[in-house]
Amino acid sequence: MHQMPGPGLHQGNPVPRWKSLLFVPAHVDRFIEKANERGADGIILDLEDAVPQDRKSEARRQLSASVAQVGSRGASVLVRVNRGLRSLAADLEVSIVPGVHGLVLPKVDSAEWIVEVAGAIGELECERGLVPGAIKLLAQIETPAALLRLPQIAGAHPRMAAMALGPEDFSAAVGAAPDFDLLLGPNLSVLFAARAAGILPLGFIGGIGDFSNTQKFRQVATHARRLGFAGALAIHPSQVAILNEAFSPTVEELEWARRVVTANHQAAEQGNSAFAVAGKMIDPPVVRRAREMLALAGSS
Repeated sequence: MHQMPGPGLHQGNPVPRWKSLLFVPAHVDRFIEKANERGADGIILDLEDAVPQDRKSEARRQLSASVAQVGSRGASVLVRVNRGLRSLAADLEVSIVPGVHGLVLPKVDSAEWIVEVAGAIGELECERGLVPGAIKLLAQIETPAALLRLPQIAGAHPRMAAMALGPEDFSAAVGAAPDFDLLLGPNLSVLFAARAAGILPLGFIGGIGDFSNTQKFRQVATHARRLGFAGALAIHPSQVAILNEAFSPTVEELEWARRVVTANHQAAEQGNSAFAVAGKMIDPPVVRRAREMLALAGSS
């Protein structure tokens, strides 16, 4: 599982590097069988919206086997649990097992909820001899009320690894369509709060359901990375390769980053903290961005 450092509250606790997280219904065997062939950084076994109420018990019974199957090629394995207390309790019983790297929490509306769930996870880890704190949390922001508490949610607990706006649910809660004008502000708020807390901001500006227009989806994902997002969630396998490409530095960007880092070494030897590359002034914040870009690509 690739990891990247965060600059904020989680500085001593590296968070995963997830460019693409693919949702897979936890009760559909044919999707589970092929999930590890899709190339996603992580697979989200969905026990929530993708599973009909009368199939949830079945999905829970087979979850342990599903976890082993989808994680067999090294992808991170996450489980999206349900929000209601009874359903959540049943989900936690089957989800806190070896091979699970994180839980996706839907409809998060407060830091207190994160702390409650994190405490239950800790108890189960202890009882089952699992590594304490190993299971991370991805919070989905899906209501206007949650939008007002983003800093507290993002920094609620060391288990927090990522945060993403749920565009369809959020739009429905507002009584609007998931259009760019509506979603830009909330997505940027999630981005800023996540970066401040040192966790991954995931998402793009738009709805998640239209996967047929790959050219448009590529443009949306590329725009999201330019805004500062680190990755996004996919509901269809065709979106995975696009997300992996869009949230990775280009060849030109890596060449620029190497030139900046090399020039920085030379400037440091001469006692300078600012210097020029290709006619543009470079200072420490730009050097940090170049180093982060190389780290994401595994370059030096």
